[in-house]
Amino acid sequence: MQPPFTLLFDLDGTLVNTDEFHFAAYQTLLADFGRSITPEIYRTRIMGAPNDAIMRELFPNEPENRHRQLADRKEELFRSAVKHLEPTRGAIDVFDWAARNDVGVAIVTNAPRQNAELMLNGLGLTECVDLLVIGDELARGKPDPLPYLTGLERLGGTARQAVAFEDSLSGIRSATGAGIYTLGISTGLPPGALRGAGAADVIDDFTAGAVWDILDRVAREGTAFGGKYE
Repeated sequence: MQPPFTLLFDLDGTLVNTDEFHFAAYQTLLADFGRSITPEIYRTRIMGAPNDAIMRELFPNEPENRHRQLADRKEELFRSAVKHLEPTRGAIDVFDWAARNDVGVAIVTNAPRQNAELMLNGLGLTECVDLLVIGDELARGKPDPLPYLTGLERLGGTARQAVAFEDSLSGIRSATGAGIYTLGISTGLPPGALRGAGAADVIDDFTAGAVWDILDRVAREGTAFGGKYE
């Protein structure tokens, strides 16, 4: 029996553009130390990484217990800034398609659970998600493949019967490391960077033909790849 087809989504920057809120929160946090970061540093070294790695990057001279306090402070700043969220164009249509076609949906994110639940509620997607995988609650977060492997296992799916959507370098490396066909979404990084990290294709949003070609084939045949990438 063929395993079920599954869709796996990153959250920040993929289903909703929250980068401005995260960047501002980091700037506020760093200002207490008389420091700041550039948008380029945020996009290439911070965006999508787990909090423990981010805190080591930004505060290498602070002890580990202080890192947790700083990470918690940054997430509080982020949540306090989030008032209204708009889903990435076409995302709601993809979730509606998944419901109509009985396709499993997982959110795979390095965001803390409180952040993820806030965003899903704000987008009206909580009831549309079968599984929420939080990287910080696993032994290893992205860019390790474990979060995506966990999503597949818990949904009863396989990498060959799945598509992942990611916007960050660490997220693409995580999904492709799990063997999943991954579409990079260019909300924060240029297409060349996303492809360089391993994305099979790059889309602007979920209205892209590359998305619907896959979904239409799944609806017709129950698979998109016939056991191998095309």
